[in-house]
Amino acid sequence: MSDKPIWFSNPDLKTLNALGENNAVSHLGIEITEIGPNFLRGTMPADHRTFQPYGLIHGGANVVLAETLGSVGANMVVNPMECYCVGQEVNANHLRGVRSGKVTGTASLVHAGRTSQVWSIEIKDEEGRLTCISRLTMAVVPHKRN
Repeated sequence: MSDKPIWFSNPDLKTLNALGENNAVSHLGIEITEIGPNFLRGTMPADHRTFQPYGLIHGGANVVLAETLGSVGANMVVNPMECYCVGQEVNANHLRGVRSGKVTGTASLVHAGRTSQVWSIEIKDEEGRLTCISRLTMAVVPHKRN
């Protein structure tokens, strides 16, 4: 993708992070940290909130981070007066365990169509090593007209 902005609108980080208040996003400590011209970036702690029983980040927590970033990004690409985006399919390959610190996810738009979008989300540890890669398909749903 080019560095040309893909966003329909440009909300600030405070507005985007407010979307995660009092839901799974805030419970897991996920925070959106950067809005680039064609990507969205956020972090999640590697701690008791995100661990599985063996002291590693839970694969499901990785998926929540990936779907959060892709979903927020998808809805920033469309005109909210005409439609909204919802998750349709998500998959993740967990490549490296993380026991401490935080992970950073970067969501990039792969395809923007009339009825769907595809996002790629790479999650890395604090040393910049790829720990998980995810692909998210979003349905673009038109608002019902009366």
